[in-house]
Amino acid sequence: MFRLMPRLLSLFVVTLLYASATQANNCPLQDYSWRNITVGAGGFAPNLIYSTAEKGLAYLRTDMGGVYRRDEQHPEWIPLQDGMKQSNYFGIESIALDPSNADIVHVAAGMYKHEPAAMLRSFDRGNSWEITPVPFRMGGNEDGRGMGERLAVDPINGNILFFGSRHDGLFKSVDQGKSWQTVKSFPHQGKGVPSEGRSTNAGISFIHFVRGTENKTSTHTIIAAVADNASQHLYLSLDAGKTWAPIKGEPKSTLRPAQAVQAGNNFFIAYSNNTGPNGVTNGAVYRLNLASAKWTDITPGHNHTPNKKGSSPGGGFMGITASASNPNRIVVATMNRWQPHDTIFISNDAGSTWENIGPQSKRNVRATPYLYWGNPEADFGWWMAGLALNPFDDTDLSYTTGATVYRTTQLHKNNNKHTNLLWTPWIKGIEQTAVITLTSLPEGPELLSGFGDISGFTHTNFDESPQVMFTTPVFANTNSIDYAPLQPNIVVRSGTQPHRDETGKAPTLAWSNDHGMNWKPLSVPEHKTDSTSSPKRHDLSGNHAIIVSADGETFIFTGPRAMISANKGKSWQPVKGLPLNVRPIADKSDGKRFYGLDFEKAEMYLSHDGGFTFSHYASEGLPNNLKKMAPTWREKMWPLLAQPNTKDQLWLVTGKKLYFSQDAGKNFRSIASTANIQELAFGKPLTGDVPAMLAIGHCDGERRLLRSDNLGKSWNSLNDKHHQYGQRFRTLAGDPRNAGRIYVATDGRGIVMGEPKK
Repeated sequence: MFRLMPRLLSLFVVTLLYASATQANNCPLQDYSWRNITVGAGGFAPNLIYSTAEKGLAYLRTDMGGVYRRDEQHPEWIPLQDGMKQSNYFGIESIALDPSNADIVHVAAGMYKHEPAAMLRSFDRGNSWEITPVPFRMGGNEDGRGMGERLAVDPINGNILFFGSRHDGLFKSVDQGKSWQTVKSFPHQGKGVPSEGRSTNAGISFIHFVRGTENKTSTHTIIAAVADNASQHLYLSLDAGKTWAPIKGEPKSTLRPAQAVQAGNNFFIAYSNNTGPNGVTNGAVYRLNLASAKWTDITPGHNHTPNKKGSSPGGGFMGITASASNPNRIVVATMNRWQPHDTIFISNDAGSTWENIGPQSKRNVRATPYLYWGNPEADFGWWMAGLALNPFDDTDLSYTTGATVYRTTQLHKNNNKHTNLLWTPWIKGIEQTAVITLTSLPEGPELLSGFGDISGFTHTNFDESPQVMFTTPVFANTNSIDYAPLQPNIVVRSGTQPHRDETGKAPTLAWSNDHGMNWKPLSVPEHKTDSTSSPKRHDLSGNHAIIVSADGETFIFTGPRAMISANKGKSWQPVKGLPLNVRPIADKSDGKRFYGLDFEKAEMYLSHDGGFTFSHYASEGLPNNLKKMAPTWREKMWPLLAQPNTKDQLWLVTGKKLYFSQDAGKNFRSIASTANIQELAFGKPLTGDVPAMLAIGHCDGERRLLRSDNLGKSWNSLNDKHHQYGQRFRTLAGDPRNAGRIYVATDGRGIVMGEPKK
């Protein structure tokens, strides 16, 4: 359990100097251009924060994709952290803008509690950052990330900031975020960092400087909220944070303050009974009059409005915002109100009455058609933690969801009821997704992608959100994609998905005969893994991939017992001669040949008849610790690869050395190399017949994107100091049509594409 000493933390300030970074000589830098492949948003953005110092300036905080900025000069959202190498800084805990200087932005950055955290500050709107590592941990991608904002700037004195931590109490800076000290007088000093895996604390959920209480040097009235399970949640300071006292009369302790907003003399608080974004089953909205200290329950359409069965629709509240010009205009969003669905309420009388604008809303998602999810109409949204009225325009409202950011500019300024309120995704420039697998085809669409949470796509135009989403079936996650090199219209994929087919089961396999434009589900019937086991469906877990022969004639399901089909899944039979849990791969030039590596026994298996039967032989030259290299996670690239356009040439990726065989795995030899390779793919050669080898690996102590043009003997670095993406690289694909082009699946910044500059 970690506790900070009650003293000033003299923390070294690390300045991100883009201009001085150089690439090491072992993997010299190639001149590449980089860009995102457009999908459009795609992940959870916990909040959207407008500047009150400049019209049109806004920032978006995401849970794993960093900070984005938008302003009147740049109407697209601009990612602001692509040059950072530290992965954990891409989970944003909080953002605070200086109300008196539009150029200054502060960010609390830390994705997970057991990884490094930092305070980032910028004096040029996030174009460059000064980074102050801090010892208190954060959780920008943990439960409670929809709360906030935990970081706040004193509106009268930009040198003063407060930060409410999750685990270690309240902190203060008096030098514009350069250093931080604990506030010893704050009553809730935190519970310490939990040692358990996914468990976390909400800690202090928001800090608010009360407008109208400023003097010449600071704001003297501050409210801080605690969202941990506690008997007291709200605290007040009347002396600029020196001393604190409980705010009396607050709602029952089972409700946790999530977000709050001040409008005139009123303080509006959204409550949920859990930290969210999941697990919220109840909540409320309260108004606290700052002058009289009177509390009023103003909860809209919840416990006070039972549904037809006489019970509450459930869920709580989180996103809340207020007009900057009309203190009676309040907007609040529900959280986890699954029945009938989440919605937004608007009030023009400080919460005395509310209008539910969800049923009156329409959504135009033609620019991001994946939001249809195969349905005739897009969903209003879920996890609507971020809610923001434009401080310069009361008709302009935006909200964040688990999949996108919606915006309307059609709100009425008065009490008129809304009809056909139109919302559109406000996401141009945002690519905040976790990508699991990529495949580039030699004909047809250039790229197929598998995503976490949003299935996957067939990409025909890199500048537009894909028109073709993987459906029939829709997977939540697409984990693997394979195609037949000699018949590339034949594609197969595997994944996990929540929807059920007509049998009540969830298909996790599919195939296409038109390059991934349309799909058909595949199911593998019950079968035994050995003579003593009972028949079982092994294709329901989503843990196992499906592969296809080079000529597209046979499919193999790579379950515990490999099963093969020669009629596109109409019937299946066990593969003969292949031991349990040995996963085959297909040769890339001969439809009859398959290979398999037994990591346990260091033996190779070969099929000459399209995968129906295998024979085995000892393999020489494999690493001694081969047993430890067998993948155990379904989303990881398989380490044994067949080289394209050649027969019997195999590569084994170990995370350190590469191993190469030219005789179907009878003999492997290690490749002396300048880099340690973690993931490997092949692409079109830049010259000659030697394929371009594209890789994720380590060189000179850094994780990099790499290319070799001499079969792995030497490597060049491809991503420069401006394109680090937190080094959150998951997988990759080479392009068989465009020499040197690489597609990279990031964990939070979508798909990025690099190609040699001409």
